[in-house]
Amino acid sequence: MNIHEYQAKALLRSYGAPVADGRAVLKADEAKAAAGALDGPVWVVKAQIHAGGRGKGHFKEASAGEKGGVRLARSVEEAAEQAAAMLGRTLVTHQTGPEGKQVGRIYIEDGADIARELYLAMLIDRNTSRVSFVCSTEGGMDIEEVAASTPEKILSFSVDPATGIQGFHGRRIAFALGLEGKQVKQCVDLVGKLYKLFTERDAEMVEINPLIVTSDGDLRCLDAKMGFDSNALYRQPDILSLRDESEEDSKELAASKFDLSYIALDGEIGCMVNGAGLAMATMDIIKLYGAEPANFLDVGGGATKEKVTEAFKIITSDPNVKGILVNIFGGIMRCDVIAEGVIAAVKEMGLKVPLVVRLEGTNVEKGKEIIAGSGLNVIAADDLDDAARKIVKAVRG
Repeated sequence: MNIHEYQAKALLRSYGAPVADGRAVLKADEAKAAAGALDGPVWVVKAQIHAGGRGKGHFKEASAGEKGGVRLARSVEEAAEQAAAMLGRTLVTHQTGPEGKQVGRIYIEDGADIARELYLAMLIDRNTSRVSFVCSTEGGMDIEEVAASTPEKILSFSVDPATGIQGFHGRRIAFALGLEGKQVKQCVDLVGKLYKLFTERDAEMVEINPLIVTSDGDLRCLDAKMGFDSNALYRQPDILSLRDESEEDSKELAASKFDLSYIALDGEIGCMVNGAGLAMATMDIIKLYGAEPANFLDVGGGATKEKVTEAFKIITSDPNVKGILVNIFGGIMRCDVIAEGVIAAVKEMGLKVPLVVRLEGTNVEKGKEIIAGSGLNVIAADDLDDAARKIVKAVRG
């Protein structure tokens, strides 16, 4: 689960990390009061969406010369005008794709006198199952280009959980970033606080970009992005309360309410599978035969008829889906339950695209009987290879 910048900065502040004072704005008529509560004399007005590249982004149907999603203002009135100009509009960045995201929140904060821009992040290293730090002297909006063209400018290392965070970790980052004097001590302190936040809050990613050195020589977190382990939210109720469902894919949101593992993709063949490994194999073989999967969908081992019905509804709600492949290997999951769920969903939603069903395992004959006696125009498959060939052929004509 991701959160907005202003929420991430509130968390940083609660752990004692250096951030500027700021106010969140949800309505245009709140902007002037929010800006007036800050010191100025320069205000930064930032669109709040779950995507990077806001400063270089553009609004749909923008007028010539209009600025992106991060703007400077020299007065309270100008800050309020900029906030009003962004609220409710669609911001397009390199991370949102051409469809963009609608701006429903604005963050206004005090400006900063920047001497240097650096990069500092924490994430989970899947290879070592440890918390990893990533830092670079090349912070700012072009960090992706730095990673692609000059990776030697990026330092990455993990923290041994047996020792936890130590002073030398912070000093290693400070020296890699070219910090000196009081900045080294500030860096060690900040790294310790970030590690504490990361581990206590079940974070998956904390990114400070840029981490700046001000003209006074102090460190400050100028921007912040955070993501959290969705499987740990049951023990992080205050983090869960920060969830902005308007930023999430509507199909993924619906799936989460029924405890379905669903991820929307860009292809044309919808998949409903039980088991993450089988789902990945199904997606791979669809690509092998020249098509693209429209989703990852694992209904799990204990799916009910109602759960399967909802899964089918979610797949068919995607306008990009041109065909559906149901691939079930019934161990704990019973094939007859899948069959009943598919039939119930088709009868309710209608079937407008080809449907290939491959069933194997527990109650497979009963499941096939249910499908065969339903009167549905279903293409039966004997195995995964046969199923993939048939659905690709049906979709591609």
